[in-house]
Amino acid sequence: MARRKLAVLLADDHAIVRAGVRQLLSTEYDAAVTEAGTAQDALNAARQAKFDLVLLDISMPGRSGIDIVRELRAAQRDTAILILSMHGEQQFAVRALRAGADGYLTKSSVSPELIKAVEQVLSGRRYVSEELAQQLATAVASGERESGTEALSPREFEVLRLIADGKSGKEIAAELSLSFKTISTYRTRLLEKLGMHSNAELARYAAREGVVQEADDAV
Repeated sequence: MARRKLAVLLADDHAIVRAGVRQLLSTEYDAAVTEAGTAQDALNAARQAKFDLVLLDISMPGRSGIDIVRELRAAQRDTAILILSMHGEQQFAVRALRAGADGYLTKSSVSPELIKAVEQVLSGRRYVSEELAQQLATAVASGERESGTEALSPREFEVLRLIADGKSGKEIAAELSLSFKTISTYRTRLLEKLGMHSNAELARYAAREGVVQEADDAV
């Protein structure tokens, strides 16, 4: 029986991860995989060819995966977008879905669940783990309000992530194609919303909340 043909855009900055995902996809599909090592490379590819599926990492050189989801959606309106990340669901999954992604899968569970997640998003449904789905249902039922990183705008969240990565204001401005003054304004909002006073506090908070894997003290 002929296997389903699938055009896939796979964006991850680790070649070994791309190789592993490509191998998993090849067990189930006749997959034509285009690889990208940065968010910008992924955007360029999405503007040049049509894909059935985009598998997108969050942490890549330059802009993050979540930061480009809306632009990917504009370029590929009917394409399924599945975030595939080392970051835990708690802080990133809802944000990714709000940005326009169709699902979120952690790399720790990729082997047993990848095909299940791919099938689900290709069928037009959303994919999150059963655990996160239960947490979201509980939060809705209890009327919990957004707090912490959930209360941040997408751009504020991105600036927080880059501060936690040890980037300076000028480096963040260059990476996000914004002015230094604008980045300073976002930093001020972050400090106010989170009740903090320095980049070092923001970095430690981001590490504690899982926004980054490990945060260096920022200055």
